[in-house]
Formats: sequence, structure tokens, C-alpha cells
Amino acid sequence: MTNISILKQRYGIPGQVDFTVGPDGLVMAELANRHGAATVSLQGGQLLSWTPHGGRPVIWLSPAAVLAPGKAIRGGVPVCWLWFGPHPAQSGRPAHGIARTSPWAVSAARITESGETHLALRLEWSDATRVLWPYSTEFEIGISLGAALSIELVTRNIGEKPVTLAEALHAYFQVGDIRRIAVQGLDACQYLDKVDGGNRKRQDGAVGFSGETDRIYLDTEADCLIDDPDLQRRIRISKRGSRSTVVWNPWREKAAGMGDLGEEAYRNMVCVESANAADNVVTVAAGAEHRLAAIYKLEALPGVKP
Repeated sequence: MTNISILKQRYGIPGQVDFTVGPDGLVMAELANRHGAATVSLQGGQLLSWTPHGGRPVIWLSPAAVLAPGKAIRGGVPVCWLWFGPHPAQSGRPAHGIARTSPWAVSAARITESGETHLALRLEWSDATRVLWPYSTEFEIGISLGAALSIELVTRNIGEKPVTLAEALHAYFQVGDIRRIAVQGLDACQYLDKVDGGNRKRQDGAVGFSGETDRIYLDTEADCLIDDPDLQRRIRISKRGSRSTVVWNPWREKAAGMGDLGEEAYRNMVCVESANAADNVVTVAAGAEHRLAAIYKLEALPGVKP
């Protein structure tokens, strides 16, 4: 079990980085500065919240999320690593890979030259996870809290053969009403429509929502913008090292069957994920590394006075 006293002593920064233990034993890193506050679970290396100073939450966490050892947490920014969705060959393996329910260790906490609060974590391997991924790789994540919130995944191949993997920052964003938002930035992109059997389609204009949506947009490095008239704001999602964008909302019927989400919670969330999936999986050469980064920033909605 992680020793909170040691974490506080080694990595705590007064007023900016602290560590707590939840009621079910999960260890959390609490980040705060003049820009806002964020919470990170050391299980899964998962950002659970980000609230800019004086504003509303940007990252959505399900009201019914289960915060317990070994359980995937619904909401925040889960880390999908090694495969995306079901395992491509073995259905009994955990969805979205091994990272989101594994323990992570703190490797650094610091204040950057630009005044951001930065937390670095590394994946802790076990016999169980090495059975699922028997290759020599290291996996790290860096989370920086400033005027924007940034997350970077680093995969290092320390083995002698190339490895191929899928990955995603499965970000859940807080919205006023899913039926009224629009996601800009994907016009004319090809996508796989998983609601329609994986058929390939072409996006025409902004993405709107009137039912279950589950799409992998391919070969796109563009910024995405979530325009939210109810909350009167725009969320910009920029990325590096990502060639796919996933857009997801389960809608009422599917949400009702998800015990950690609930029938009505779907209205207040949308997933816009920075990914490398499907046609865009990544091959990391022996001795090389791959970095995937996402940057989330609030902007004024056009036509709305700040």
C-alpha cells in the first residue's frame, strides 16, 4: 500500500501538491495553483477532475462512479493503453488495456518555469500485467495544471523488437446538455461508425448529438472544439502524436444499463478522445519512444461576452 506520509514528504509542495486517501483506499494527488485545481487517481494514472479558478468543472466524473481498488473509474480521463476497446484477439482480456486499473507510482512533482504544477507518474508492472503484455516497455504520464490542463503519455520500447499498440486519452467533458452542443474540427474526416457496425463514413460539418454516438475519426491531427451554449463556453482540445479522435456518448438506453453511469447522466457529458486506434495504431521501434499529448483549454464561445 502506498505510504501517504512518504508521498507527502518526497513530493508534496505546500499549497500546490498534496496526497489523500479516499474511503475505499484509493490514493489521490491533489493539484492546485492560481489557475485552478485538479485531482489525479494513482490507480490508473487517471485525471478525475479539473476546475479552472472561479469557473465550472471542465472534466466530468460520473455521479455513480465506483472509486475502489481494481475497478475502472467512469469519467475523468481514463488512460487506454496497449489496445483500444475490446482486445483484438482475446475477448476475456480487460477492455482498453491494462493501464486504467493498474497502480502508478509518483516519479516527480515540480513547479515549471512557466508556473505550472506538474505531476509525473510511471506504471507499476506486476506478474498479472506482464502476462497480458510480455514486452519490454515503460509507460509514463505527465499532467500539468496551468491556464490549460495538459496530459502527455510516453511509451518507451526498451526491448529488441518493435511493438505495435493502440492508445487513447478517453476524456469525459462536462457539458450543459448533450443535445445542444456541437463538436467542431472534424468536418470532411472519415470515421468508423461503431453504432452502425463499423461502417466507414464521412463527416459533414460539426458533430451534433441526437442518439448514441460512437465514432473513430481517422487520420486527423486537428484541434476539436466543444461549443456549449448552455454553459456559454468553448473547450479546445489540442493534441500531439495522435492521428485519431474518438467521439462518444452512450445516450439514454445504453446509459441506463451501465451501473456506474445511470439513465440521465449521459446528458451532461461527451467524450472527445485523443487517440491512435484502428487504422492509426502506433509501432514503436526498438530503443525508441512515442509521445501522445492532449491540451485542454477554455475559450469564450463566439458571440458570448466573457
